Amino acid sequence: MNTTKTDKISHFFKLLLPILITQVTLFSMSFFDTIMSGNSSPGDLAGVAIGVSIWTPISTGLTGILVAITTMVANLNGAKKDEKIAPLVMQAIYLAGIIAIVIIIIGIFSIHPILNHMNLDPKVHRVALHFLFALSFGILPLFLYTVIRQFIDGLGKTRTTMVITVVSVPVNVILNYFLIFGKAGLPRLGGVGSGVASAITYWIIFGIAFYIIKTKKPFSTFNLFKKLPPISFATWKSILKLGVPIGLSIFFEVSVFSVVTLLLSEFDTETIAAHTVAMNFASLLYMVPLSISMALTIAVGYEVGAKEFQNAKEYSKIGLVMAVSIASFFGIIIYLFRYDVAGWYTNDPSVQILAGGFLIFAVMFQLFDAIAAPIQGALRGYKDVNATLIMMILAYWVIALPVGYALSNTNLGAKGYWVGLIVGLGVSALTLSFRLVQLQIKKLKLSEA
Repeated sequence: MNTTKTDKISHFFKLLLPILITQVTLFSMSFFDTIMSGNSSPGDLAGVAIGVSIWTPISTGLTGILVAITTMVANLNGAKKDEKIAPLVMQAIYLAGIIAIVIIIIGIFSIHPILNHMNLDPKVHRVALHFLFALSFGILPLFLYTVIRQFIDGLGKTRTTMVITVVSVPVNVILNYFLIFGKAGLPRLGGVGSGVASAITYWIIFGIAFYIIKTKKPFSTFNLFKKLPPISFATWKSILKLGVPIGLSIFFEVSVFSVVTLLLSEFDTETIAAHTVAMNFASLLYMVPLSISMALTIAVGYEVGAKEFQNAKEYSKIGLVMAVSIASFFGIIIYLFRYDVAGWYTNDPSVQILAGGFLIFAVMFQLFDAIAAPIQGALRGYKDVNATLIMMILAYWVIALPVGYALSNTNLGAKGYWVGLIVGLGVSALTLSFRLVQLQIKKLKLSEA
């Protein structure tokens, strides 16, 4: 369908805004976990940081496999093949359940050895272990909700997932308050309480989403869960063929940040806490390019399904310009108010000073993320995921981590890891840009032939 640039910007913004609110609200769980744990004690903050660093790459990588559902649903919707959507989503539900159960079993046997091999303060070790144990009770609903969300978003109904998330997060904050600080007659659990609160919140999110897709149009018209079809390994294969490269790309990107946090365990508790503050706030701001990336997957995926490759190219450009503009503004804000931001997380003066120094590096993070993340989203809309995986491995594991490790042994210390990450992000942005331009030229030539 031919539309004006203004129409495309308007449509893209309507897709984006609910996704952004959803992502920021979801991230606010981690944001409040970190802030509230930090106000309990530096040991609680560091323990939650270690726990999150272990859990985040696993959860984002595995749920990243399920992100393929967004692309597949958007492509089918654009191609007017809605009758194929429900069977796809039900198979994804089965697959998500299996993945969740497997990761819980692996975690039971692996978490003790992982933590025992780290040089952690006893309190930090205890908080990290119990935080992960509590969080494990929310893994199954989190994965099932992820599939439902991809189904809803793939249809372009991003406002629905926004409502689900916005309703559930206040519950998470209240539970955090009660469980971390021991209010309303509940025991004071410190950082561990944030893991309990998150697990309960994941069940609430899944429950709300399940109710909506069963009772509200247009989702109820797909008759999901009306009957349970037999497992289709062929459908699982098609999901995994697209989803595994996406999941691995996300895993290799996210895990390098977590590995850096784990490597920082050789430094003192204050340095770990300060790094956590800076990384957590940078991750909060990352929700903007990430949301733009997700909106591009939907918009580009729909246009690719409809064979409208010029429209797909224009949406990619709109998303990229928007992301870079917002990131530039955020970079200025971070630089000017870095010590004020650190003060939100902790009342420890030494941690605030260290965190303020780390936050300066987050300025460059925003700019490179604003290029790399939206382009990844556009490439997923094209179902071009294998090249992205190779680029992520190269940028983060071949370049960023070795450079960061080498610089950490200079007078830069812990800041050396941040420099390495920035170098990796720069390489990622450059190579992904080249790939997208190359792909767009190819698709346009094929459509004109």
